Amino acid sequence: MSPKKALKWVIFWISVALVFNAGVYYFLGQQKAIEFLTGYIIEESLSVDNLFVFLVLFKYFKIPLEYQRRVLNWGIVGVIILRGIFIFLGAALISNFGFVLYIFGAILIYSGYQMAFGKEKEIHPEQNKVLRLFKRFYKVTTNYHGDHFFVKRDGVKYATPLFVCLIVIESTDLVFAIDSIPAIFAITTDPFIVFSSNILAVLGLRSMYFLLSAIADKFEFVKKGVGIILCYVGVKMLVPIAFPGYHIPVFISLIVIISVLVLSVIISIILNKQKAK
Repeated sequence: MSPKKALKWVIFWISVALVFNAGVYYFLGQQKAIEFLTGYIIEESLSVDNLFVFLVLFKYFKIPLEYQRRVLNWGIVGVIILRGIFIFLGAALISNFGFVLYIFGAILIYSGYQMAFGKEKEIHPEQNKVLRLFKRFYKVTTNYHGDHFFVKRDGVKYATPLFVCLIVIESTDLVFAIDSIPAIFAITTDPFIVFSSNILAVLGLRSMYFLLSAIADKFEFVKKGVGIILCYVGVKMLVPIAFPGYHIPVFISLIVIISVLVLSVIISIILNKQKAK
């Protein structure tokens, strides 16, 4: 997908989310609409970090450009299923054990700090535990066979590197879910808002990937901005411990999150201009 076409699809999916948000406003009221919009922006910004990993994995496995779309399509299906499971498990935990929110808050602060100020972790797909377990039970080819995930040789079924890459992407998303699901629960515990904002953010991942792959180097500071957002969301979840009965309003969170994202984009543009000189 060309960057121009990817941009059109990104705009389309964002428009779908905004139309859906208008429906939330009409049927459920202003507060739920603000919760949805804030959650959607958080999930969309977190997906940027997810996509940076996709870029690295595709380069590592040397996935031809014409096959990346197929991996992304199935990857997104898997992400939707995994996120759905995590969301409903999280909702059940919070409804029965309220203190879980504080644990989520601590996780987000740690993850956000590592993302914004920690050292960049190198990705080693060959050390992925899920992949190593898979290779114990299934034979894997070293060559690509078109866009097939599996091929047969002498009556034996083999997985291709395309499927191996998909496994790593899906298992990596489990790690990202540990950040993204608690983050949305800081805004609302309504399963409908949590799930819908997550899914609508995920649906635009494929087109966002092709856009990001063309401009990734120009917005490297955005990742730090996302880390700062995670820290803020974590603090928001822990505020009631220090100040019982007080909660940061959702519209304040919306303003903070948008401001951090816009500022991180501006800083990225300024840094790129300085490098170009």
